[in-house]
Amino acid sequence: MESNGISEQKIITGDSGYILQDVPHLTDYIPDLPTYSNPLQDNPAYSVVKQYFVHVDDSVPQKIVVHKDSPRGIHFRRAGPRQKIYFEPDEVRACIVTCGGLCPGLNTVIREIVYSLYHMYGVTRVLGIEGGYKGFYARNTIPLTPKVVNDIHKRGGTILGTSRGGHDTSKIVHSIQDRGINQVYIIGGDGTQKGASVIFEEIRRRGLKVVVAGIPKTIDNDIPVIDRSFGFDTAVEEAQRAINAAHVEAESVENGIGLVKLMGRYSGFIAMYATLASRDVDCCLIPESPFYLDGKGGLYEYIEKQLKENGHMVIVIAEGAGQELLSESMQQDASGNKLLQDVGLWISQGIKVLNLTQTVLPQELYIIPGTCHTIQGLKLPFSINSYSISKESYILLNYFFSFLYCRTIFRSRRR
Repeated sequence: MESNGISEQKIITGDSGYILQDVPHLTDYIPDLPTYSNPLQDNPAYSVVKQYFVHVDDSVPQKIVVHKDSPRGIHFRRAGPRQKIYFEPDEVRACIVTCGGLCPGLNTVIREIVYSLYHMYGVTRVLGIEGGYKGFYARNTIPLTPKVVNDIHKRGGTILGTSRGGHDTSKIVHSIQDRGINQVYIIGGDGTQKGASVIFEEIRRRGLKVVVAGIPKTIDNDIPVIDRSFGFDTAVEEAQRAINAAHVEAESVENGIGLVKLMGRYSGFIAMYATLASRDVDCCLIPESPFYLDGKGGLYEYIEKQLKENGHMVIVIAEGAGQELLSESMQQDASGNKLLQDVGLWISQGIKVLNLTQTVLPQELYIIPGTCHTIQGLKLPFSINSYSISKESYILLNYFFSFLYCRTIFRSRRR
């Protein structure tokens, strides 16, 4: 369906009372496309797969738990290998691009896409777009082969490089068309997926046989619908190291306060999960829960109470917490995100000048492990590598892989 030239999400009502939120398909605008047998059927290394081809009508419920009298709710089309596909292996020319901030596991995702295309589907032409969206028209491509990506999962960051902004739809689609690319894999957060949606609309408008697959990336785990985004577990694990360091420092001095600021612009999942796993945190501040500083029940009163009782404390702050208490910043980064005020530094300074009592003179330590380097540039641990994205355009939902329309990802935020 289209509205003002923009394709809308396909909504299908199932006979059993559920609603299927479907994704756009090439056949929506290119009729009579031929299909081909899935090469997995003839691949001896994956002979068992043909016993488990996914039926086109299989779906995955958004919610596992429902009331017996409630509607069956929203379903998404289940992803997985089909018996019939719409590209022959020697026809495919794929490209991969990473955009936005860093996140643990980017190289792992790149590697698994390349390995899947090469070894499972016989695709031998895969390009890497360097430097984010602007790399489509401002940088050279690099060929990606299993040999090139063999050990990149052991490194942090992304071998393709990344950037914010640089999205010029016309130039990007011109580049895709000129290079003969027909499969585009875009790894990035909600802003990147908005860009992917616009790219798809232009591809559709031109009637090109090109598919766009978005792999949502957010270290904050704030993408709606999906259970967990890649890199989140690693971020929580690394955050605990910072919390442990703060705890050791705080309890080593009289009235010590360890203050740790973690990533979490709009959602406090990293801060909360790291707090629960650590068991050494006395106070966790997240964007979802407003707080105040002064007066009865305020943060300063709680700090005084904890110091009197225990002689030290650890506070974890998500970077987006308490922004309503600070003057609003009108500045934006290259991706259009509003620049946040440093709430951790603000509270840290408040503690330093705080005259709690004559007997409580806090000594404060401020740790920021989430500023691009310590957490964002990490590699995934082995346990996650071995279970990473093995189907390049699929999203994990309730432990089943599912197709999600990209607008489902950026229209709201998980909190």
